Amino acid sequence: MLQISGLFIYPIKSLAGISVKSAKVTPTGFEHDRRWMLVDENYKFISQREVPIMALFKVVILEDGVLVSYLTQNLKIPFTPLSNQEHVKVTIWDDTCEALIVGAQFDSWFSDCLGMKCHLVYMPDNSKRQVDEQYAKPGIITSFSDAYPFLLIGQSSLDELNSRLENPLPMNRFRPNIVFEGGAPFEEDNLAHIKIGNIDFYGVKLCARCNVTTINQEDGILGKEPLKTLAAYRRKNNKIYFGQNLIHEGNGAVTIGDNLTIIARNTMERFIV
Repeated sequence: MLQISGLFIYPIKSLAGISVKSAKVTPTGFEHDRRWMLVDENYKFISQREVPIMALFKVVILEDGVLVSYLTQNLKIPFTPLSNQEHVKVTIWDDTCEALIVGAQFDSWFSDCLGMKCHLVYMPDNSKRQVDEQYAKPGIITSFSDAYPFLLIGQSSLDELNSRLENPLPMNRFRPNIVFEGGAPFEEDNLAHIKIGNIDFYGVKLCARCNVTTINQEDGILGKEPLKTLAAYRRKNNKIYFGQNLIHEGNGAVTIGDNLTIIARNTMERFIV
């Protein structure tokens, strides 16, 4: 039996995530997940890949917004920017989509903390960012995530990896949305269609991993693991994979303890361990 053991949302792209007991599913993914993002002066997204100290910005969900903390400083961000805020086009990888500037005071706070000029932007409901149509039909959208609404990882996969490492790593290195227990290591690789409650999830693409996995999320320091070890047995076509990207159909909530029912598996060749 596969059962949900962890749920995570990342309100501001590339800042610290939040562990939750239950999460509402919306058209773009979990509610509040990656609806805010930091962009540079050219409105291109900023992430831990280039700015590792972003890991040190902690986020808390409040009733009327999100609270961001960095060192001794705090900033409260409302859930919805003022209606008269500037509309801009922002870039995430090869995608361009509509966003709202949250406000000059928020830009100043993040710019001062990061030591670089940046803007905080918000994705309104009328901004529709289509996922890659090579892997999903038209109309499937996501927020400011790298590419897809959800990332699924099995706890057994991390346990297996940690058995190979001198110093075990926590799950937060991989920034999943859904973690499940049960099943074999890398069980998620071949999950083509699963059901959680009344919601259907479809595995569409293994997740290629980058240097963010090597950043200690507690101090922002880069290392070599886990990519060095994963490269020995999770490399394919010059990319290192860990986790499965999901799209979905249906509404509702997902809660820790819910069962994951396997409807169909795919025939993708598994990695040789």
